[in-house]
Amino acid sequence: MSRTTNRTAVRPQPTATAPPASGRRGLALAAVLTAEAMNLLDATIVQVAGPVIHTDLGGAQATIPWFSASYTLAFALGLLTGARLGDIAGRKRVFRIGVIAFTVASLACALASGAGTLIAVRAVQGAAAAAIIPQTFGLIRAMHDGDELTRALGMIGPVMGLSAVLGPVLGGVLTHADLLGLSWRAVFLVNLPLATAVLVATPYLTEDRAPTRPRLDPTGTVLAMLGTALVVCPLATGDPAPAAWAVAAAGIAVLGVFVAHQRRTSRRGHAPLIEPALLRGRAFPAALATSTLFFAVMNGVMITVVLHLELGLQDGPLTAGLTLLPWSSGLAIGSWAAGTHLVPRYGTRIMHTGIAVLAIGLAAAFLAYRAASPGSYPAALPAALAVAGLGTGLFTPPFFSTALSGVGPQETGSAAGLLNAVQQLGGTLGVAVVGGVYLRAADSAHTAAQHALGVAAVILATTAVAAAAMTARPARR
Repeated sequence: MSRTTNRTAVRPQPTATAPPASGRRGLALAAVLTAEAMNLLDATIVQVAGPVIHTDLGGAQATIPWFSASYTLAFALGLLTGARLGDIAGRKRVFRIGVIAFTVASLACALASGAGTLIAVRAVQGAAAAAIIPQTFGLIRAMHDGDELTRALGMIGPVMGLSAVLGPVLGGVLTHADLLGLSWRAVFLVNLPLATAVLVATPYLTEDRAPTRPRLDPTGTVLAMLGTALVVCPLATGDPAPAAWAVAAAGIAVLGVFVAHQRRTSRRGHAPLIEPALLRGRAFPAALATSTLFFAVMNGVMITVVLHLELGLQDGPLTAGLTLLPWSSGLAIGSWAAGTHLVPRYGTRIMHTGIAVLAIGLAAAFLAYRAASPGSYPAALPAALAVAGLGTGLFTPPFFSTALSGVGPQETGSAAGLLNAVQQLGGTLGVAVVGGVYLRAADSAHTAAQHALGVAAVILATTAVAAAAMTARPARR
């Protein structure tokens, strides 16, 4: 086991009540992981169903990206505030309220009668998810310690990655099946049994909050929301114009002002929205960069496959969903192997191995497109995606356990909010950059897909550099 993992295992949890018994603890962990899965499913499941929703509800074609982007934007805007609310009011309480609001919003999405209504309710759904997700890390740490904590944290990555890839698959299957004539509405109704199961298990959760009760930071909240909106909003459509990139650059500048404000607030003895200790040193900032870049690659490859099959080859959502299934299978196998056998024995080296295997999968996908004749389905693509999924699965367990290994109880809410915020930002950037390369390419669909995968490979190389900085030992004096 790594040195950082041992340090996490012995850190006390002064604000958590006694962990529940083993059986109840298992149910509580399942509830938290199911909540994580619901968020990732809803962030991706509409990508495949979007064109069908537009056909049914009507409206301008430009509304299609906003069926997903409204959720993404509201989720990204609310993450840091949701994390702080958990520190103040208790993570179990905020988690339960968020799940209830998410359930009601999911039902409202399924009942929507117009495109504008669906976009608005999707924003409410995203805001509810922003109250749920930042609480998960703290709740897990309140219920586990030692090696059990390491294993529990290692399960977050596989669940998140698998849910993100399964979203389009499930969206394609449910929309194509048209169960009970529900068509696309089934992609929202699937949340109801999942959310109900989570609510049934919430009594088994252990309440947890920050050791010292912080206050909300109104100025920091406004700056964080404004900067995030300026970055995410113009890029969320998947094919941003040059003006959109200029707005996103302004958003990055506002986020820089936000970081400076947080440091100044801390020096004055007030409670910042983000614990400044997280940004000291190299490990956690490098983890934030790694997460951003990795999820940009993951979402970029996924949107490229979907766009190529549905727009380039004119295949339906079912074909797109099933083509991504080998990625999901590879991810599940890689995650199980990493969490159960490889990480306990080899530590963080498995994270770097995962990046290398993912690179091999991307190269194989590139060659699959190159070998296929124009207008035909690339037969070798599913096998290449299986290798890429295996690499993704090897990466995620060691990444999340390593990223959280040096985070203390007072910093848990901020760390959770930041990790989820940059993950969302990375996913949006992946769709904008990699998906935009595909949409703007003037060549054939196969060639456009090759260009997009080439850009994804460049981003993955940068991910490897950030991951190396994340795990490098400090230089001795």
